[in-house]
This record gives sequence, structure tokens and C-alpha cells, in this order.
Amino acid sequence: MGRIVGGFATSHVLFPPAGVEAQAERVLQGMLAIRERIRALDPDLIVLAGSDHLNTFSLAMQVTLAVGVADAYTTLGDGGAPVATFAGHRAFAEGFVRFAAGRDFDLVQVEEVRPDHGMAIPRMIADPANRIPVVPVYINANMPTPPSPGRCYRLGGVLKEFVEAERPADERVVVLGAGGLSHWLCLPEQGRVASAFDEDFIARMISGRASELAALSAEDILNASGNGGLELTAWLFMAGGAPDAVGEKLYYEAIPEWISGMGGVSLIPRETRA
Repeated sequence: MGRIVGGFATSHVLFPPAGVEAQAERVLQGMLAIRERIRALDPDLIVLAGSDHLNTFSLAMQVTLAVGVADAYTTLGDGGAPVATFAGHRAFAEGFVRFAAGRDFDLVQVEEVRPDHGMAIPRMIADPANRIPVVPVYINANMPTPPSPGRCYRLGGVLKEFVEAERPADERVVVLGAGGLSHWLCLPEQGRVASAFDEDFIARMISGRASELAALSAEDILNASGNGGLELTAWLFMAGGAPDAVGEKLYYEAIPEWISGMGGVSLIPRETRA
């Protein structure tokens, strides 16, 4: 059977460092720490969960949960991320969709998609050499109605079941959740950072208490951390794939100039730690 050997989550933006140079450097070093930890785990595949910023999906096509099933992806080139092409993994992606359908998850298969900065930046950080195939999992955080935190966490558990039951022996999978933390976009509160919420969220994630966060409603997260904070459902998907894991805060910076709480964590399952 395969196994999930590690889970990681990170904010998915980078802005110019002018005026916040020290914080920007700590964010960058935290992201690079994620790269080094992923590299050390030597995965065969990265499952990358995050949101689309109305570039593939829109109010005309309001998709709640989707999986990219293409053989390769070319990024959109927005948000400061260069255009790049990286490999997908069709067999894994289509197999996961079929497996999830038997567990009350009807996932949309996406063939033609250009990942925007929400996935392009974390993927570039994790694997700049484009060496590791990636399966994108899209979690709606921008349109009504977002999936609940609990459902995203449970879908991560379904991913774990699939990897262990259906994938080849010794296949090593890393799950990377992208987005967050607290931020308000195009709202009067834009520029506010809910640092107390962010720090509590991270603390529960790395201490094996992500199930407590999964019990929150989407409205709870929206009210506490802004419309951008809904992207934390991707972190919960990641944590659902490693439910017994504890981990480490790799960075956290509240940066109002970047209109966001910036953070990243690692979670290592018990069997990997052993």
C-alpha cells in the first residue's frame, strides 16, 4: 500500500518586501523550510489543495470540490508567479475521484485548468525543479456555498484511505494545503489581520487537534478570519490526510501591509516519525 508521509500548509502569496523586510525574510525562510522538509521525504507525488481565484471557476460555474485529472498543467502566470508547466498524475487523480464517489463525495474532474497563484506559488516553493507530479484539489473558498470545514477534513481522510488501499506499495505522497491565514479582501476590513485566531489555528493544527477546527462552520471561520480565511479549509483537508500527526510551526507573521496573516506548518504522521 502507499502512504501519506507528510502534510504541509502555507500561505500562498508573496508581495514586495519594501517596508516589511524582516518579516518578508522570515516568511521566505519558512517557505523554504517547507521545501527542504518535502525534499527530505522524497515523495513520488504531491497532492496540492487550494482555491481558484475566479480564473477557472466563476459564478457561471460554481464548483465546490474538484480534482485536476490532466497529464500536465501550465500555470496562469498571475500574482508574481512565472508561467511554468508541471506534470500531473492522471491515474492517481481519476482513481481518487472514483474512490471518493463510493464515500459520499462527488468530485468534479477538471481536464483543462491553468492553476493561478493560489497553487502556482506553493508548488514553485515546494518543487522549483518541476520534478514531482502534482494532483491539484480545488476547494471553493470564493463563491457560495463553500464546503464545510468538516467536509474538507473528511475528504482528507478519504484521500488517506485511497492511498493506503488502492495505490502501489511504497508510493510516498505528500499533501500540501495552500491559502490563508486571516485576511479580508475587497471589504472595509481589508488590511486587518486576526493574529490571535491565526496563532490559535496553527497551535491546534500542530498539536494534533485539527479535528476541533474541523468542527467549526464556514461562517465561524469567515467571521473570525475574513473571507480570505476560508482558504484554511485546504489546511484542514491536509490535516484530515494525517489525522494522528503532530508537527511544527515553520513561520507566522502578521503583515497588514500584505493584507494577510502569513503562516506555514508541517505535520508528520506517526509512522513516518518512527
